[in-house]
Amino acid sequence: MANLAKSLFKLSTLLCLFLVLSGCAMMGLAIPAAVSGCAVGINYTFTNIAYKTICSPDANVEAALYKVLKKMDIKEAKRKSEEGKVSITAVTGNLDIYIDLEKITPTVTSIQVNAKKGFFFKDKATASEIIVQTEKDLEVKK
Repeated sequence: MANLAKSLFKLSTLLCLFLVLSGCAMMGLAIPAAVSGCAVGINYTFTNIAYKTICSPDANVEAALYKVLKKMDIKEAKRKSEEGKVSITAVTGNLDIYIDLEKITPTVTSIQVNAKKGFFFKDKATASEIIVQTEKDLEVKK
């Protein structure tokens, strides 16, 4: 019985260490408020990808996004377009940024931003700022 308890303790410690090092939001599932970020209105997926639904056509969101990327000195590396969805890969000196724009309706667009630093680490602040600045640019146009 003591061996089983030791094994469970080691396994749970290893799991907690893995979750903390990977930046996983699973640790905050007991408290839903802990999963949401500090940026107002921006949510995060289980794997810390920032996302938001914006009430603006996808073409307008994409135009605002490119303006923001240029303003933030983030270089586009690749653009892929499919039916109702645009995927953009961008880079900085130490980040790989993956952005998905998905047309929900003709006037509603979903934006997801995944800013990765290496294999395990996420930069939620940069991902959030890209979304916030894109929204601000859209507000100025209204």
